[in-house]
Parts: sequence; structure tokens; C-alpha cells
Amino acid sequence: MKPVPAERRRQYLEAIGVDLWVSRSRGPAAAVADTRAATPEAVPVPMAHVPASEPLEDPDAAARWEALRREVQGCTRCPLHTTRTQGVLGVGPRRADWLVIGEAPGAEEDRRGEPFVGAAGQLLDAMLRAIGLDRRSNVYIANVLKSRPPNNRDPKPEEVAACLPYLLRQVALLQPKIMLAVGRIAAQNLLATDASLARLRLQVHRFGELHTPLVVTYHPAYLLRTPADKRKAWEDLKFARSLYQQLTQGSAADGHRS
Repeated sequence: MKPVPAERRRQYLEAIGVDLWVSRSRGPAAAVADTRAATPEAVPVPMAHVPASEPLEDPDAAARWEALRREVQGCTRCPLHTTRTQGVLGVGPRRADWLVIGEAPGAEEDRRGEPFVGAAGQLLDAMLRAIGLDRRSNVYIANVLKSRPPNNRDPKPEEVAACLPYLLRQVALLQPKIMLAVGRIAAQNLLATDASLARLRLQVHRFGELHTPLVVTYHPAYLLRTPADKRKAWEDLKFARSLYQQLTQGSAADGHRS
């Protein structure tokens, strides 16, 4: 994966609320160069790249994805199917190291059938790009709920219980190296806890039977309303990126030993 150009990286960092110190006497060209020198943590580590259009090698996996898609589209496990436009399974390559999980589809997501669109989706894209990720190539994005709750209310426990098996099947198919839960509602439902997001941040949690490492951060929609917390989200992203780097380095070392 090619490194992100300095000017583009600066734009991504500004989008997620990371201010860079710039000397007035040095001018804008020097400011771009300072994005490397002053913030070395902003330099993305190489991420796994699998084009979204690449065909699956395992025909059985392809069949299981298609079966899952059909089930989500036709799901009637909870009353939400009566008010939704469509079920929203997720978006991204079917082999991705990163799995980003939000709460539930909103109105635009329900209409378009894709999670995280609109202003919150644009901010999420900027957050991911700041650590060298792209939703179309090396990230799969989904929600805990596959159907939109009316008026974007919080999911009910019975709705989460109805949808969680779909997410577990997605994790089993993807086998991601790391999960990123965005928002308190998603984090609490994934981890079966009522702990605050502040207590859940900057820790390595585990999800499901595969014990997939999971990191928690703020929801982009919340950050749009509360930009003062964008710097905290940046700390979360750096923490997740560091964890991913450790996981991939460990896998590479194990492969060399075998």
C-alpha cells in the first residue's frame, strides 16, 4: 500500500480534529513537511489490501455470504422489518483485516442499503484514512442491527438478540484480525456491558468465539456534535493501529517459524 501523501494526511488529520503546530515564518510548504516530523504517529503502517472486486477463492464461502445476504433482506425476526426499507448487511471486501461495527442503519443507510453514508460516513472515512485504511479495499463495515429502528431510537435488547447471530456469521466468514466498535451503543451491545464508553476506551476487548480483538471509539455522528472529543478519537485510532501492527507482526513471525 502506498503511503498517504503528506498534504492529504494533513487534511485527514484536520478532518478528525487533530491540530498541527505550524511556524508562521516557515510558510505552508514547511507545514506540510511538519506533518511527518511533528506527528510521526500519523504515518500509517502498511495495511492488508484486498480489492473489493477480487473473487473469493472459496466457492463455499461465497455461497454462505449469499445465503446470509438473502436472510438479512428477508428477515422477520423482530418487528423492525415492518418499518424498514431494506436490511443492511454491510459493505466492503469479504476478506478484510478490519471490521468496523456501528449501532444501526439510519434513514439514509436504510434507503441506500449501505452503512455509514452522509456526513457521519464521510467523517468515518477520514478517520480510517488517517491510519492508512480505506473502506473499499481493506475494511468491512457493518452494524449491530441490520434494520433501522424508527426515528433512529436506541436498539431494544430483543432486537439486538435477533440480529446478533447475523453479525456472528459475518465475523466467522471475515475472520478479521481486529474489530473497531464505534459508539457507546455498539460497544455495550457487542461486549454485553453497561460500562461507559470512557471506561471501555483504550483497552483490548475480545468478541465472540474467535476472541477477536476489539477496540472502542466514539461514533462519527457524536463527534460531529461534539468536536472537542475528536482528539480522544484520534488516540483510540492510534491505539487500534498499534494493536493491529502487533497482531500482524506476530502472525508474520509465527509464519516464519513454521
